[in-house]
Amino acid sequence: MMNPYDDIINLPHHTSASRPRMSVYDRAAQFSPFAALTGYDTAITETARLTDKKIELDEYKKADLSERLCMIQDLKDERSEVSITFFMPDKKKSGGEYITVTGCVKKIDEHERIVVMRDATKIPIEDILEIDGELFGILEHNE
Repeated sequence: MMNPYDDIINLPHHTSASRPRMSVYDRAAQFSPFAALTGYDTAITETARLTDKKIELDEYKKADLSERLCMIQDLKDERSEVSITFFMPDKKKSGGEYITVTGCVKKIDEHERIVVMRDATKIPIEDILEIDGELFGILEHNE
């Protein structure tokens, strides 16, 4: 029985005279999967990422924070360490997250309405949720 490919089966492999031979890596790449929708995975991940809403403080909490800021202002030369929890707005979508920074306060800029930490972190006063530290032990015992 005769094979239909007997006339070509033993011929040498064709090599182009005008085109260079493709590397094994490039040959494999032409069969690899591709993303038809570039950036789609990133967009899905970003949409799924959750953000928090900013908590609106009542007047009592605002007064307490103001009192704590005054204490820090009066005692900042003593290098007392405080933890400040504040709202950081998200750069890409509505909402944000609450972050706690611990360290010493360098200054409170009432004109700019920011607290500047010794590590140069700037915290907007209106975004502060909570201020804690050992120096507030007096306040907590009186409440």
